[in-house]
Amino acid sequence: MDLVVSTLAERPELAHDLFGMPTAWPEFMFNDPIAALYYSVAVTDYPEFVLVATIDGGLAAKALSVPLRLGGDPLPAGGWDEVVMRAWRARLRGDRPDAVSALEISIRPDVLGRGLSAVMLAHLRDQVAALGFAELLAPVRPNAKHLEPWTPMSEYAWRTRDDGLPHDPWLRVHVRAGGVVDRVAPRSMVIPGTLAEWRRWTGLPFDRAGRLEVPGALSPVHVDLEADQAVYVEPNVWVRHALR
Repeated sequence: MDLVVSTLAERPELAHDLFGMPTAWPEFMFNDPIAALYYSVAVTDYPEFVLVATIDGGLAAKALSVPLRLGGDPLPAGGWDEVVMRAWRARLRGDRPDAVSALEISIRPDVLGRGLSAVMLAHLRDQVAALGFAELLAPVRPNAKHLEPWTPMSEYAWRTRDDGLPHDPWLRVHVRAGGVVDRVAPRSMVIPGTLAEWRRWTGLPFDRAGRLEVPGALSPVHVDLEADQAVYVEPNVWVRHALR
């Protein structure tokens, strides 16, 4: 496996492939309305915060992060969405960033299972340190939580194995890399949609009101038939990576 990891600033020719690369994300995850505040400018404004990995010349993995200003505030309950909004605000105001948050590490499905997630996380830590930051933050989406959508994240996030490492595989990768689980971000991503949109995203009928289990979702989706709306509120887990 001829793996080459670079920043997008070093490999701008890969910008065209960045968002066309196949991933294992469920369709509804591409419909967070806040996401455009980052993805619309990621290539032009944050290329040194984007890592791309090629295998035999083809894009196989990516790691996206963003600088923001926390100003001494605690890690926000709004998680991923709040990070994107704060980064957007700092960019518009010209504020000096004092933090960096990971936003996404994605692997092409045909090369999953080769440890590339850990490799990309390690490279992202190194890149953020090279940019002069002392810490990498991450609102982590635990990748086995979807198997337990009714379990509160406040319970799931702190579950460990006999060796003391997290029960969740993706949280375990972060801790092995040097990360520390800090707290839960209970409303990290909020994805609203009409019932027709949710039917299109999931293939489910969405014909019953209440809380609905959706494949790939970390918690149930709230369905309101009278309002013709369904809303998914995803909890994530804040992990801190000290880099010095």
